[in-house]
Amino acid sequence: MKEQITYDIFEKIDIRLGTVLSVKKNEKARKPSLVVEVDFGNEIGVKTSSAQITHFYNEENLVGKQVIGVCNFPEKNIAGVKSQFLLLGSIDSEGKVTLVHPSQKAENGLPIA
Repeated sequence: MKEQITYDIFEKIDIRLGTVLSVKKNEKARKPSLVVEVDFGNEIGVKTSSAQITHFYNEENLVGKQVIGVCNFPEKNIAGVKSQFLLLGSIDSEGKVTLVHPSQKAENGLPIA
């Protein structure tokens, strides 16, 4: 387990719900990755991320899916992609990612608490 944090620190993390608009392979990445474009609603807008999620996900099963992401990290260049948010998921012992998503469809941009 990681070290404990205070609620004040947790409140600084902007975690939002969004819908995947597009997905393509990140051809420049060292490890298989997808470039994911997500609509986080009017306040946040559309953001892009490069994510190592190719074990279970591709364009066919990800476009239109709602996902959860951390939206207030600074931009980071990942293999030529301007990564603007962190897509959230669980990671198993083999490094396979299962994305976190809502059990029901909800409005893009809603905060996660």
